[in-house]
Amino acid sequence: MWEEFKAFIMRGNVLDLAVGVIIGGAFGTIVNSLVNDILMPPIGLVLGQVDFSQIFINLSDQSYETLAAAQEAGAPTINVGVFLNAIINFLIIALVIFFIVRWFNRLTQKPKEEKVEAPAEPPVSPEDLMLEELRAIRKALEEGNP
Repeated sequence: MWEEFKAFIMRGNVLDLAVGVIIGGAFGTIVNSLVNDILMPPIGLVLGQVDFSQIFINLSDQSYETLAAAQEAGAPTINVGVFLNAIINFLIIALVIFFIVRWFNRLTQKPKEEKVEAPAEPPVSPEDLMLEELRAIRKALEEGNP
């Protein structure tokens, strides 16, 4: 069983998958920072100094100024802003992956083979046809079949 497990782990696909997951996790952190720290503050400023991470729906009877305060009190909330940030994160990651796959497909795509047509045989001239007929008659005469 140990040998079978080692063979499974050492296969190229498993190692590639492991590397992909690790790089994907690191990339996810970068995209999360891009959305939360670079993209959303200017968008919130343009929309009237809205902090998207603080947009939430309070489902309790008490009022809370911030999402952190509501969560600290254990109040049930629907975190709309956090969800919007997650959607933007997903769209950015999906777009980047699309471009990576597209680039990889172009690199690995085999060049299309051009169909090379055989050159057409030149048309037979009337003189050539007459020569063929004369050869056939001569052959028949030599064989004794007139």
